[in-house]
Amino acid sequence: MAHVHALGVDPEDGTLYAGTHYGLFRVPEQGAATLVADRVQDFMGFTVVGPSRFLASGHPGEGQDGPSSLGLIESTDGGQTWASLSLSGEADFHALEARHGQVYGLNSMTGELMVSEDMKTWDVRSETAMADFAVSPDDPDVLLATTEQGLTRSEDGGRSFEPVPEAPVMLLVSWAQDGTIIGAEPDGTVQVSTDGGQTWEQRGALGGAPQALTATGAGEVFAAVDGAILVSDDDGATFSVRYSE
Repeated sequence: MAHVHALGVDPEDGTLYAGTHYGLFRVPEQGAATLVADRVQDFMGFTVVGPSRFLASGHPGEGQDGPSSLGLIESTDGGQTWASLSLSGEADFHALEARHGQVYGLNSMTGELMVSEDMKTWDVRSETAMADFAVSPDDPDVLLATTEQGLTRSEDGGRSFEPVPEAPVMLLVSWAQDGTIIGAEPDGTVQVSTDGGQTWEQRGALGGAPQALTATGAGEVFAAVDGAILVSDDDGATFSVRYSE
């Protein structure tokens, strides 16, 4: 299960899923990870919307029809089947988030942050050289985005971003439903904020460069590093191995 691009937890049964370069994998608490529906395609962006309902983006697998970039696709049966919703051939979302009845996506083909209410028509909010973003669980207009220059913040739905003074330079960021924000620096150092990203406290370390990160709340954090998926139950202070190749 190399090249993990995104992680998500299905609220229906708490199952962890990993979107990878070679398909969507189900990752149990014990035992081997399994490829969902035997479908080998590149899941660049992946997010869980609700029970058994997923959104994704990426590229078709070998021998599959369609454009080289899938746009936004949806599954309502836990990843068994997928349907194209919009932007086929026009978007490759490397980061996706569904919150407040909206879908937010970072289109790697254009560098645009895009937002949709119906998953068919899209509003281009800005073009920012970000690696990742996170949306506040309390306000649809408040976003954090990671850049090479440092963390930035938007209070107008992603139309503009301002630097967050003294915040560490992070590669990935995830905003849990309980308000806790978890960030990962390029070397895997874990940072935590409980005040909307204004101040940060260093916690634990992933032991390598982060590939994917998601914080679900109540202290639970999942992260992917090369060849392994890690889990924390104390907001990133300590991690144990959930899966390793």
